[in-house]
Parts: sequence; structure tokens; C-alpha cells
Amino acid sequence: MKDKKINYQKILKYFVLISLILTIVFLVWAMIVAPSVMNPSDPFARTKNDYVLILCQCILGVVAMFLPGLFERKFKIEIPSNMLILYTIFLYCAIYLGEVKSFYYNVPHWDTILHTFSGAMLGALGFSFVALLNKSETVPINLSPLFVVIFSFCFAVTLGVFWEIYEFAFDGLLGLNMQKFALEGGADLVGRAALIDTMKDLIVDCLGALIMSIIGYISLIYKKGWVEKLQLKKKR
Repeated sequence: MKDKKINYQKILKYFVLISLILTIVFLVWAMIVAPSVMNPSDPFARTKNDYVLILCQCILGVVAMFLPGLFERKFKIEIPSNMLILYTIFLYCAIYLGEVKSFYYNVPHWDTILHTFSGAMLGALGFSFVALLNKSETVPINLSPLFVVIFSFCFAVTLGVFWEIYEFAFDGLLGLNMQKFALEGGADLVGRAALIDTMKDLIVDCLGALIMSIIGYISLIYKKGWVEKLQLKKKR
């Protein structure tokens, strides 16, 4: 069964990687022929700036595909196949479906679902870091389940905040619309409407992290082993 899971994970990885690379090639061509400014007769046609956003996301997606392998070699850790599968599916849903196929605009609550899912995944990652530290021979400590849960929750929420800072910074630097402060047609939102996407993302990040923290706490107290299946492990 383990070999089958590893094979499925690799097949999924190469499928997503090839999809992103082919998209990057297409986007480079599309940026060459796309207009620089919006056409009033077709407000939904993509401009060069629109393709810049998608291209940046796809390039980051390709880099992100190689990060788990780099972390495994650098820090001599083993990432469970289940976590890698979830990670790869998330990248595909967020970048290829979300940005390239415009699911963020065309599928209701797509962004909300992904942020909730990412909050839960980051919460599980927080459990992994504490578990690795707790089992370290160089730092002999024994942490209570409540502390582990609180740390995991704060870890996930903090990374969620960093992501919103990244979106805000690159929206300003490159004229992008990752924080969805403008409609797909280019019209800017104002007042509270311009804040809704960012605040909603932060709220559901907290919700996803809280759900994972509760599941993790129950798993630790009653030794269910639910979160442990997603935890990083030191290579022997």
C-alpha cells in the first residue's frame, strides 16, 4: 500500500508540474499579443497586467513543487505521502484552477474554501514542528498537549497573515489584484467592500487552524493518531 501511495503522489506531482509549465509557456505568448490597456468594448478581456499575475503565480507554483524535496534533503526529514498529496492538490486548486481557469471569479466561495483548507494544513504543519522539537535529543523538553495546540494555531494564523502581506505588497508593486480589491472587469471596490476579501481570508484561516487544533488536541489526549499521519518525521 505504501508503494501505491508514493506512486500516486508522484503521478499527481508530475501532472500538476507539467500543467503549470505548459501554462507558463502559453502565458509568455499571451503576454506578447495581449493589449496593454483594457478595451472598453470588451471589459472582461485580459490585459498584459492580468497575465503578469497569472504568470507570477504559476512560476511560484513550480518553485513550490520542488520545496518539499529541498526541505527533506536540507533538514533530513521525511514528509508523509498523505501530506504531499494534500499539498499538491492545494497548489493545483489555488494556482491552476483558481488563477488560470478563473475559479476565484467563477466558482462561488472558491477562495474561502482554499483559505480554510490552507489554515488546517498549516495547523498540521505546526503540530509537526512541535513534535520534531519535542523529540529532539539536543533540546530535551516535554510539552503539554494544550501548548502544542496553541502553538499550532498561532503558527497557522501567523503564516496566513504573512500571505496577506505578500499579496498586499505585490498588488502595489506590480499592479496586481491578488487581494481582489477590484472586480474582474477592472472596476475598483471602495470602502468596506475593498476590505471584505482580505478580512474573510484571515477569518477562515483562523477557522481552519482552529478546526485542526481541536482535532489535534483530541488526537493527542486520546492517542487517536489522526494528526500524526500528516506529521513530518526525522530521517534515521
